[in-house]
Amino acid sequence: MTLTYINDEQVDCSTSMKYPSRSAFLGILTTLETAGYDFVPPTPATHARVVARPDRREAKEVRDVLGWSLPVAPGVLPRSLEAGLIDAGVLVPGENDRLVPQLRVSRVLGTLFWHSRYPTTAHDSVFLGPDSYRFAQFILARMDPDARSILDYGAGAGVGGIIATRHAEDAVLTIADINPKALFLASINAEHAGVRHRIVEVSQPSDVSGHFDLMVTHPPFMIDAERRTYRDGGELYGAALSLDWVLQGIDLLSADGRLIMHTGVSIVGGCDVLLDALRDRLPVVGNDMTYLELDPDIFGDELDQPAYADVDRIAAVGMMVRRTAAA
Repeated sequence: MTLTYINDEQVDCSTSMKYPSRSAFLGILTTLETAGYDFVPPTPATHARVVARPDRREAKEVRDVLGWSLPVAPGVLPRSLEAGLIDAGVLVPGENDRLVPQLRVSRVLGTLFWHSRYPTTAHDSVFLGPDSYRFAQFILARMDPDARSILDYGAGAGVGGIIATRHAEDAVLTIADINPKALFLASINAEHAGVRHRIVEVSQPSDVSGHFDLMVTHPPFMIDAERRTYRDGGELYGAALSLDWVLQGIDLLSADGRLIMHTGVSIVGGCDVLLDALRDRLPVVGNDMTYLELDPDIFGDELDQPAYADVDRIAAVGMMVRRTAAA
């Protein structure tokens, strides 16, 4: 386990070895904030359609580069921003003397976040997409604003934990993930947002020490033949991680603490496979569960894959488990 404290006396930068400078990444976010930069990442299918248009093959402005992941000719971007992106390793040389972005920046509920470029094909990709917006809204609708200790498990870019902590008073955020790249970017995002936090590199929720007033989590939920960590949800038609993280996560809650999860589930033969599993395995005593279907049909293009041959649809769901005082 690697534990890195940020906004504190001791900072271990072992998780940021791929990148030269925290200050460079923070400076770029400040520059973008000042310029009013805004981008909302669509689904991969929508992104592919947009960038396939004849006039969208090469960047003409900042959003094309840091949003749509288009290559850019030197000199198109403001000089200081281009230099900062090159120094940070965000822009690298590509074909035909063009510069190619390695990361994106998107805005969620007023906050800017670094995350991976399109397409997110690498095994250590840090995903942020339409689900992240639904997740953030669900958290704000269900969280207790008096939470003082918050855990974002499987944090990715840190959207859930950062949004929650910004809407709580005097809270400290623990950002936990198995992916060092995610931890680095999430920490940058948290610092830019003014969120006190620490990062923890772990492989499962039970590896995290302590108890929390609020745990937020957005597990991978797809059936992924390549087993990419940001995407593959394991068995149970992709719902295995969602089930495991809830069952382990409830043990990390303080009395009256809340676990808020957004995920996707396969509906097979009219049945929600995750809900059925939770009803079988979630202890009834000491836990009060709310479970909602937020969107009945997402990622419909995935149903063309052989692994989804038995699946009627993929639904987005949100759940909250409250740990009662009797627990």
